[in-house]
Amino acid sequence: MKLALIIIGAILLTILIVWLIDKFIPAKIKPVVTLVLWVLIAFLGYQTFMSVYKPILFNQVKEKRYAQVIEKLVDIRDSQVAYKEVKGKYTNSYDSLINFIENGKFAIVERRDTLVIDEELTRRFGGVETRVEQTIIDTLDFVSVKDSLFKTSTRYKTMMNVPFAKEGTKFKLNAGEVGEDEDDKFPVFEAYVLKKDVLHDQDKAYIAQENKAISVEEIKGDAVRVGSMEEVKVNGNWPKVYDPKS
Repeated sequence: MKLALIIIGAILLTILIVWLIDKFIPAKIKPVVTLVLWVLIAFLGYQTFMSVYKPILFNQVKEKRYAQVIEKLVDIRDSQVAYKEVKGKYTNSYDSLINFIENGKFAIVERRDTLVIDEELTRRFGGVETRVEQTIIDTLDFVSVKDSLFKTSTRYKTMMNVPFAKEGTKFKLNAGEVGEDEDDKFPVFEAYVLKKDVLHDQDKAYIAQENKAISVEEIKGDAVRVGSMEEVKVNGNWPKVYDPKS
């Protein structure tokens, strides 16, 4: 904004100089001086326009890229949640995750409550039949994890690759547990990529500013992230505008 004001001021000053030249400079050299000044005005005008337009272009680029990055992170998140449902924990290996997607199966179960005889209570009450409620889980069938999550798509095979980043850049994938006591541990995971990797070919000043984003409509911090290694959660750090279904 300051740069734009400075350039606008310079343009106005140049126009004033052109007027003064037109008024007081000898007629012989007036065309040359006037032409040079009008070229300078055009250049400053272009700089003013670009000072406003460049941030707009940057925002358009980052929003497009973030949207595709988030699509990949959602696939990783959904795959990890399925992995934990079957295995009881998360994984920090894409090979394990892909193998699970291709070969893993979900159990389709039916839960029903029923009354059963409690033999201990029955003996305690002198043979009076005593029943307690119990939940019975019946396994009805098994379904493919791949069919459930990805149908006929094979995009899970490349979900670790970061869109728009330099070739070979992958999302960082971590998994572990949190909890103070050994008997009170909870599985956690995170997957993330630094913003500077997604925007590596953009203006570094804009990237530095992007890393300081604090607005609720922006992705806070220096990375696009899903999950956490410090608390039990599987949501991402992006606002709803990027992923309304998450």
